[in-house]
Amino acid sequence: MKATPTSHNLPPRSDFSTLAEALDYAAQGQTGYNFYSGRGKLYAALSFKKLRDEARTLARKLISIGVSRGSRVALVANTHPEFVRFFFACQYAGLTPVPLPAKIQLSGRKEYINQLERLLSICQAKLAMATDDFMPFLTEAAARLDIHFVGNPQSFDEVSESKVQLQPLETKELAYLQYTSGSTRFPRGVMITQEEVLNNLSAIINHGVKIGPGDRAVSWLPFFHDMGLVGLLLTPLASQMSVDFLSTRAFAMRPRLWLKLMSDNRATISFSPPFGYDLTSRRLRDDDMGSYDLSAWRVAGIGAEMIRTEMVEKFSKLLAPSGFDARAFLPCYGMAECSLAICFGPLGKGMQRDRVDADLLAEYQKAEPVNPISESGNDRSTDFVICGGVLPGYEFEIRDSEGQILPDRQCGTLFLKGPSVMSGYFGDLKATRKVLSPEGWLNTGDIAYQIGSDIVITGRSKDLIIINGRNIWPQEVEYLAEIQPEIRTGDATAFSIADPHTGELAVVMVECRENDQQKRLDLINRLNGLIRQELGIDCIIELVPRNTLARTTSGKPSRHATRNYYLQQFATGQLEDISVVNA
Repeated sequence: MKATPTSHNLPPRSDFSTLAEALDYAAQGQTGYNFYSGRGKLYAALSFKKLRDEARTLARKLISIGVSRGSRVALVANTHPEFVRFFFACQYAGLTPVPLPAKIQLSGRKEYINQLERLLSICQAKLAMATDDFMPFLTEAAARLDIHFVGNPQSFDEVSESKVQLQPLETKELAYLQYTSGSTRFPRGVMITQEEVLNNLSAIINHGVKIGPGDRAVSWLPFFHDMGLVGLLLTPLASQMSVDFLSTRAFAMRPRLWLKLMSDNRATISFSPPFGYDLTSRRLRDDDMGSYDLSAWRVAGIGAEMIRTEMVEKFSKLLAPSGFDARAFLPCYGMAECSLAICFGPLGKGMQRDRVDADLLAEYQKAEPVNPISESGNDRSTDFVICGGVLPGYEFEIRDSEGQILPDRQCGTLFLKGPSVMSGYFGDLKATRKVLSPEGWLNTGDIAYQIGSDIVITGRSKDLIIINGRNIWPQEVEYLAEIQPEIRTGDATAFSIADPHTGELAVVMVECRENDQQKRLDLINRLNGLIRQELGIDCIIELVPRNTLARTTSGKPSRHATRNYYLQQFATGQLEDISVVNA
């Protein structure tokens, strides 16, 4: 079996009005999708021509089942050719695909089934599909719901084909329903029309990444997350670019496979949240450093969560002997409510950071720039990564709590208006009106400031910890925990809880592998002293076992869910190892 080629014989195009039209065009070339196993072996090569043929055949079968146009089709979105086939079959059949998470929570089977059931209910799915490994969970989740047909790919393939002419989804109809990651609340179904997503794809291709005929992508990002679905599944198709897929689980088990695929296939484009670069760095061995050829990697996209520069710098330093160029890093910012991409940094410039006075930021929400510590003597600074300017057609404003537009370097809530902003949340008019104005302005819920035309994201407004009028970013508390030798990156989650005396208390829950009680107490005392010294606040520190912290479907820390877990445990008197240092 051979992977689909990098080059193709088509003049590049990205001016499509529907996803079906984009696939029709891509099918005239030779490129497509390639799927690799957890051992790095190619097990499926799906050219765009083959995908089109199979998707159209399946579309006729879906139509014959007898559900109305626009009905939602829930698809458990594991990294598999069947998900792709069903997603595009929906495009041709006039049905709305809804990717569901293919990630069994560490807390167990029951929670995952409950999550699937609620998502199926929210989107009012009429059809539902999962491959065999996820089928038992889907069957149980759908048991109490009114779903017309639930099955694996084989059961759908046994359905007779309809003889009617295919009528693909049109420009103003929904292209898909994308659930948010759920970092601050339970996931909501974002409605994205064909017009909205195609506008975003065109902007990514022509302005954000500038994809050309020689480009090839590698992705381990899940299809149920906007970066994985829009950025690395739909964007390659709309630009007729081949992409090599590795499942998220395979990446987590063997992150070096990511580098091997990039090296072996001379791939030029790949994206990851910061934790992906960090995990890969930690798994590298001494003899790996020069064993790859990453010289073709021109776009190393980084986004989906706050970027810690030290993680990225470590990755580029370790892989410099393999030809990786730090200038390939491309910071970006986006969200499901805008299809995906909103802004990109400049290509070929690497990460551009802004170092600001941390005290002024906390007290007055003013991002005042400072010189490097070695020159200024300022020992209270914070680094943020500049995400670049918005894509063509977008407008943005930074507003205060009263809705007033703020000047440069003043932190406030980021509002956006543009051609790929969602139609709304499915079945939730109240939530839609809360974030989307009649004029089309979207309240992103993110705190940001601007430097000229560039945007700098500092965090989520719902995650902000406010102690005695000072703004404390949870990432600052988490970073101080994670630089301790006993703690791994990603094993700390910070949030605040109500306190009847002080208003709010900061809490950090830390997954700790140390069992010695004296060493645990030493860690708590050391961390408390560091947080007080660096941030000027007291903090409750809770050491918890591995796999305790809640995460979103895309792997980001869910501070909202972790906070709820903390409060539930506290209410029942089950918390241990709590240390509160009073001022």
